[in-house]
Amino acid sequence: MILQQLNTLYDRLADDPNYAIAPHGYSLQKIAFVIIVHSDGRLHDIIDHRDHSGPKPLPVQHLVPGQAKPSGSGLNPCFLWDNSAYLLGYVSSRQSNETDEGYENRIKRTGLSFEAFRDRHLKLEQEINDPSFSAVCQLLSQWQPEKTSDYAILEDISSGFGVFQLIGETKFVHEHSAIQAWWNHQQKESPSKTSLSFCLITGQNTSAALIHEPAIKGVGGAQSSGAKLVSFNCDAFTSYGKEQSKNAPVSKNAAFRYCTALNSILSGPNSNKHRYSLADTTITYWTDKQTATESWLGALLSGDIPTDQAQDGATLQQVGLLLKALREGGKVLWDLGDDPSTPFYLLGLAPNAARLSVRFWYTDSLGHLFDRLKVHHDDLRLYWCWDPFDKQQPPEFPPAWMLLRETAREAKDIPPLLAGALMRAILNGTPYPDSLASAVIRRTRADRTINYCRAAILKAWLTRLERTQGEISVSLDTERIEPAYRLGRLFAVLEKTQEDALPGINATVRDRFYSAASATPATVFPRLLRTYQHHLAKLVPGARINREKLVQEIVDGLDGMPAHLNLEAQALFTIGYYHQRKTLFGGRKTTEPTTDNQE
Repeated sequence: MILQQLNTLYDRLADDPNYAIAPHGYSLQKIAFVIIVHSDGRLHDIIDHRDHSGPKPLPVQHLVPGQAKPSGSGLNPCFLWDNSAYLLGYVSSRQSNETDEGYENRIKRTGLSFEAFRDRHLKLEQEINDPSFSAVCQLLSQWQPEKTSDYAILEDISSGFGVFQLIGETKFVHEHSAIQAWWNHQQKESPSKTSLSFCLITGQNTSAALIHEPAIKGVGGAQSSGAKLVSFNCDAFTSYGKEQSKNAPVSKNAAFRYCTALNSILSGPNSNKHRYSLADTTITYWTDKQTATESWLGALLSGDIPTDQAQDGATLQQVGLLLKALREGGKVLWDLGDDPSTPFYLLGLAPNAARLSVRFWYTDSLGHLFDRLKVHHDDLRLYWCWDPFDKQQPPEFPPAWMLLRETAREAKDIPPLLAGALMRAILNGTPYPDSLASAVIRRTRADRTINYCRAAILKAWLTRLERTQGEISVSLDTERIEPAYRLGRLFAVLEKTQEDALPGINATVRDRFYSAASATPATVFPRLLRTYQHHLAKLVPGARINREKLVQEIVDGLDGMPAHLNLEAQALFTIGYYHQRKTLFGGRKTTEPTTDNQE
């Protein structure tokens, strides 16, 4: 299903010049320099082809024949393009920490690379029979790598790729029609009858690709040279004697199409409209046809919504409508000009050595997607007001990364599978993973911090549990009778009483007793209630009476003091604490979190 949809996506992207998608047999590569050649094969100059308009020079993408070669592939020269070692036999200057042996090995490797590039092209000269290609062959046959020292520019651009160009021409040598016609002819398949396989994508009988190329780039944490979505490298993965990717037969053309389409939305010129990162997962998405929602979805999901009033009116209107769709559901997309029934696809990929792991795959309509997002944010919504321990007002639509960040002390410690599990719950409208709640509770017990996001996560988790009794309210629910909820409320009141009685205290009861109180309340609360009497005595008479009435109202609803609280009860304890504390600081008026952008 994934490969079929990517194969279909290729046609849409190929028809849009903004994506600069490569046809079969070609690839987009970053060209840093151009070798100018005379028609008789003399080298005229080596010029810098990088874009210097920005803060630092950047190579320019061009369409070239063939694909980039993977690291460790041995001597594998490209056709009419490559790095300076292959093209000219150039060796960059010796590095400060490089040994004599290492430098000598690099010189030897560079010499062999140039010879391989030269030999490949000289063997093709008569077959191609084109004057421009012959000029390159003459240059290669007479070139001496020692002459590269005359061109200091190579030191700056040696890490990039180069191409050839005849003097006085505006197009590169590989762009000549005769050379392109020869190259395209080489790409045509002529499989023997014995090598035919049933392609799992197209359903046609054709020769299967041993390796699915080009390699997928743009996935965070994966190899910079690219990784494979489909790959077999051990005998244990093979069946019926089939080697490599013939275990999952896909034609060479279909493999190229799905890999190229995925590369385009992951690392192409418009990738910012098709991807965002969540923990160790790179999420890419697309629709069957171009939509305004597709261009903004990454910003909505990542919380990077533009609020600058300097934006043009049309942009602000689009953002306002999309935020309205998050509040009211997918029907609002009609106002944006998008059909809510448009098919939508979302793919989560994570690095796995030289391969990629599929964390989740979601397909539905745009309208259903926004309906699910609305429900998700409704489940999260809580009353918020300022208090000394929760000073930062949260956004109206907390992004998933903000929720995950509450599960670990540092971002690198977020459980690797949790991002995929959370996104599946959001997109499918299913219960949130228990691991999400348990991770939040562990962090809360460790640092005694109960902020909006943590309480919202636990509220949403409890809301979707079938065994939860009654809806979890946005703000304080004085009618809720569960012991865990009332004990959380009571703990908040005891803490506030201590703060009022001892202004400026360094460590409150939360800092000292929250972990035990939320897990084993029977061992902690009797002691806290005795201390509470001392604190209560220091309040002014009016506050003392009101506080005592509040404590009595909470305690009267308790049937007993549980010895232990399970995961669900600990979550309810946290929510009760949060609700009561916010009410103590902000009264009973319910306020919503901040809106990212106003309509």
